[in-house]
Amino acid sequence: MTKLSGVFPVLPTPFTADRAVDPAALKTLVNFAVEAGADGMVYPGMASEVETLSPEERLLMVNTLGEALKGRLPFIVGASDADPARSAARAEEGRAVGAKAAMIMAPAGNGADIEKHIAFYRAVAANTSLPIMLQNAPAPMGAGLKPTAIAEIVSAVPQIRFVKEETLPPGQNVTAILKAVGGKLDGVFGGAGARYMMDELARGAAGAMPAAELTDVHAALFRAFHADDVKMARRLYSRSLPLLLFQANFRVRLTKAVLKARGLLQSTVARAAGPVFDEGDEIELAALIAEAADLFAIHPPRS
Repeated sequence: MTKLSGVFPVLPTPFTADRAVDPAALKTLVNFAVEAGADGMVYPGMASEVETLSPEERLLMVNTLGEALKGRLPFIVGASDADPARSAARAEEGRAVGAKAAMIMAPAGNGADIEKHIAFYRAVAANTSLPIMLQNAPAPMGAGLKPTAIAEIVSAVPQIRFVKEETLPPGQNVTAILKAVGGKLDGVFGGAGARYMMDELARGAAGAMPAAELTDVHAALFRAFHADDVKMARRLYSRSLPLLLFQANFRVRLTKAVLKARGLLQSTVARAAGPVFDEGDEIELAALIAEAADLFAIHPPRS
């Protein structure tokens, strides 16, 4: 199978001013991620507001990604669903347009019941040929599995080849998962918006899956780290953190605001629940973008 490592941004779902999905804008973001040095991409995930998409919208945008990417980089299709049949169907939709793996969250409803998780992933694996990435998100979104539980599930379902670890403390959990699974996985990726990326890489993570607004910065950080230029990697990490801390509050709204400021997105409309910017936030956001502006290019508006 394709080796997956590096920076895989989770693309947001662009919406028009009337809240419809915007395939043309997604193509712009795909091209940006390629040009920014990403090693692959993920769609749709939590940072894509996937919970707000209808099955038809989701399929349209996955097909759009495959068409725009044209195999230039591997992509991982988000296929999470509490129903293993629907999860496998979503994985197959991605495979049909070039996906190399399916990211599937351990369902929150299964709680800490390892046998239920094993049964779930076995049922998914029986109906898709894609390698599976087990996404371990904290409750209430996910099951918040312990590393020992993940190791048991991985051992029982060989089609799980990757883990995306999102629970705290992420660095310690990356270490514990790698120690527990030995060579049974092809890689553990960090999540949590890349706010702990340096710690995760130092502990052996295969890569990171942040949101997309700082893809060029994260790609440069990853390459500096693997070129043993730790000083540069840490500088980029420290410079990116203020924006990422703001993102921890505003999630996709921060991602879309930065992408718009960079000339990569025209509409910042978001469907997801969560806090919106007030006047003070807008002032702080402008200051944070100005302070980080030397790290990334501002693009002319794209149609």
